[in-house]
Amino acid sequence: MAGEEAIAVAVAVATGGYDPGIKTRDSCASLCRPDHDCLKVPISLNRLCQVNRLEITPDRRLLAAAGNPSIQFYEINPEVNYPVLSYDSHIRNVTAIGFERDDNWMYSGSEDGMVKIWDLMAKTQKEYQSCSAVNTVVLHPSQASNLKFSFSAKAMVVALKI
Repeated sequence: MAGEEAIAVAVAVATGGYDPGIKTRDSCASLCRPDHDCLKVPISLNRLCQVNRLEITPDRRLLAAAGNPSIQFYEINPEVNYPVLSYDSHIRNVTAIGFERDDNWMYSGSEDGMVKIWDLMAKTQKEYQSCSAVNTVVLHPSQASNLKFSFSAKAMVVALKI
């Protein structure tokens, strides 16, 4: 209609798994219909063979996909269906990712036994090595004091000074 502005549809749900793609659904979609409600963002199999974890960045612009062996970022409502950014320093499955609320840094954990804290502005990282695969990483609610991660039924707490 004349005079009305287009309203962008926000992504309400994003899913990924062993198939080579990410599916996103808007908040009004009840079924995934390729012609309207669902957008499939293909992931090149030579980069990620599966999606282990998905997280939306705090600014809600990008969707981070953790796979084997990298983390790739896609636009939420893409005009292109390829990653706009990639973090590639893990050497095995990335099993955990998350963000600090101000979007200054990201953390990741991997089956390579590494927990990495990525400074998104400076493009640098800190690494913490465990003796086995990392299953999960959680940020303390204070957002700045501790990062907890687990491996081999053990938990480690790291005091952050970023």
